[in-house]
Amino acid sequence: MSRVIPIIPAPGMPGATVTATGTGTATLTSTSAADGRVAGSSAQTHDKTHGLTLLSALPPLSVYIHVPWCVRKCPYCDFNSHEKPAVIPEKQYLDALQADLEQALPSIWGRQVSTVFIGGGTPSLLSGQAIDRLLSLLRSHLNLWPDAEITLEANPGTVEAGRFQAYAASGINRISLGIQSFNDTHLGALGRIHSADQARVAIDMAQRAVPRVNLDLMFALPGQTLAQCVADATEALRAGTEHLSMYQLTLEPNTVFAKYPPVLPDEDLAADMEEVIEGLASAAGLVRYEVSAFAKPAAQARHNVNYWEFGDYLGLGPGAHGKISFPDKIVRQARMRQPDSWMRSAIARDGSHVSEQRVLTGAELPFEFMLNALRLRRGVACSLYTERTGQPMATITKALQKATDRGLLSADPTILQATAQGWRFLNELQSLFL
Repeated sequence: MSRVIPIIPAPGMPGATVTATGTGTATLTSTSAADGRVAGSSAQTHDKTHGLTLLSALPPLSVYIHVPWCVRKCPYCDFNSHEKPAVIPEKQYLDALQADLEQALPSIWGRQVSTVFIGGGTPSLLSGQAIDRLLSLLRSHLNLWPDAEITLEANPGTVEAGRFQAYAASGINRISLGIQSFNDTHLGALGRIHSADQARVAIDMAQRAVPRVNLDLMFALPGQTLAQCVADATEALRAGTEHLSMYQLTLEPNTVFAKYPPVLPDEDLAADMEEVIEGLASAAGLVRYEVSAFAKPAAQARHNVNYWEFGDYLGLGPGAHGKISFPDKIVRQARMRQPDSWMRSAIARDGSHVSEQRVLTGAELPFEFMLNALRLRRGVACSLYTERTGQPMATITKALQKATDRGLLSADPTILQATAQGWRFLNELQSLFL
């Protein structure tokens, strides 16, 4: 067995659910904990076209908006980010975003939007006026909840107090800061454009501007010691954050680090780092509620929880991915990745800005659901599987039994939840549903 490596999910692209799919189907031959998970699954209507059971209710809907530009691309980054031009074409981008949204409206008409996440790239490169127009666009076109969580990602090297205040005045109520480390040597190795002091200033500015702030940190960095990891986590927690995201650095394909790999801490040291981070966070009152996320009570990222609970999300902007459910099918979409091509195609309003659109098959859904839901430490109710996938529980009973027998999945018949062992070897647990 191999230890789980926390995935760094691009917002709108949780895990690898766009391409990695599969299933395991069978029935149990003995009375066991998994038997309870089958109960009630026959009350749905089966749709032969897609191998789906008709959904009895549509899941919550979020919106993800991708801002593709960065000052420069970090060597570890495999997100859809592009070095910014001398002048960011804000008007053209927002015109294209409006066209993208208006073409998507028929697929979500009448549905409420509970969360918005503006990610990138570096959204904090946009002016306060641009963010104001963006949020006005969403309010005028969508049924946005009055208390919707609206998050904006920011880079400490691209922010100023006035801009954060302008974002807040427009309606941003949560800022996610890409700190990564408070060690200047490690920041340099990661290719970050900010210093540790700039990170500290950005945290103060963000906390003054909005009620909720998330800090992103990375661990198992090139040359990082356990003591240095402890120092990073300790400083982040002392800043008073209610939400902390900790990601293990991994070498992703098609990145500079993949071509010129740095020396990283070995697996045992990385595991020690992960363990000490969880202990420090717990002592500060933050609970690890998801593989890479820690939060105080009521401070969980609602947008990300919707991903992990297999909710819907409309992805807008270059390279954005989305998942939209209908009563008889679940559709995944992806937008064109190149910013200029996406802007031209979206404004043309001929649908060409959508580079991929496909209906998920019944065979794909078990793994897709489990890849997301098992990231949550509390797990999810068994009933959510059928509610969100339209699949009867009988389609996964063999995999459930195998996971339970191996001690990877809770024997509680009412929930789908990884055990402590299952969370430790989460990749193996998830793969049982391929």
